[in-house]
Amino acid sequence: MPLAHLKCTDFRCLESFEIDLDSKVNLIYGKNAAGKTSVLEAIGYLGRGRSFRGAGNKELIRHGAEEFVLVGSVERENTTTPLGVRNGKKGLEVRAGGEKCYSASALAEILPLQIIDPDVHELVAGGPEGRRRFIDWIAFHVEHGYASIWKKFRRVLKQRNAAIKEGKSPDALKTWDREFIGVSEQVDLIRRNIVDIINSSLEELADLLLEEPIELQYLPGWQGNKSLEEALAAATERDLLLGSTQVGPHRGDVDVLFKSRKARKLVSRGQQKLVSCSLVIAATEMVQTHLERPVLLLVDDPAAELDIYSVARLMVCIEHIGCQVIATALDSEPQIFSSPPKMFHVEHGSLVP
Repeated sequence: MPLAHLKCTDFRCLESFEIDLDSKVNLIYGKNAAGKTSVLEAIGYLGRGRSFRGAGNKELIRHGAEEFVLVGSVERENTTTPLGVRNGKKGLEVRAGGEKCYSASALAEILPLQIIDPDVHELVAGGPEGRRRFIDWIAFHVEHGYASIWKKFRRVLKQRNAAIKEGKSPDALKTWDREFIGVSEQVDLIRRNIVDIINSSLEELADLLLEEPIELQYLPGWQGNKSLEEALAAATERDLLLGSTQVGPHRGDVDVLFKSRKARKLVSRGQQKLVSCSLVIAATEMVQTHLERPVLLLVDDPAAELDIYSVARLMVCIEHIGCQVIATALDSEPQIFSSPPKMFHVEHGSLVP
């Protein structure tokens, strides 16, 4: 079970609650603005050390409080691992396994989670940054050492950009280029492999949800007919003019293809959501297979912008992969699940079974 227990204090509109979660399916229901999404946001923060809604501390700390505290326990193979997050005036404090941690990545290792919310369509319709994070989330969990490789890449990129801003000559930049190319090629190879593997899972999901093919087309962040060394050399003058490195993995993307055409230009908002859900479910299944344990999937208002038949197909696909699910809805709707979920009711910022 990814998340067995959760205690929340002074997060958003939620003053305090403590719940035990089911290992399979949980449903949190209540009226609009009751706090359903805030519960999911608290769980997401416990697993990532940040809000999936992009909120800052001032928005997350309940009015009148000085900090919020989130405490959870993750059960795996008859062992229980505690997780804790505190944030307020003193900054972020993270604890995992009873130890103080200096990076939120420790949370993600213990509580891997993905999210389907009303903005999930941005995975198709939004900018490349969200799609890069999506691919990198998979790589973080399935490719040993990727976190260190990505950290090294960010360091080298920062150093190269600093040299550019200092007005270094093209010849001087070559000192950074060698290290930049080496670590960039590592990032590129891992991302390519991730896209290849996830494409193999998308065929069945796309058939179930959309009855049409979906495919990801990898874009490395430089022209595909050139090596990165050639692309860097060709872009040096532009780099110096703009003050930063214009080619590399930080410019990478994936095109989401629907019926062999770019989905963001072709499909409706509802179809964008189903395409994006297919990607999230495929990624969740891929990480679960590698980790050999369930991943937590947060599903906020699955019925938003979908007809009842699409919602039913979506929930069948989600339950089929065997992840732990925590979903929200306006009313108690156990009929969207194949088996009765564990129910929690939210009202006026209080959460009760």
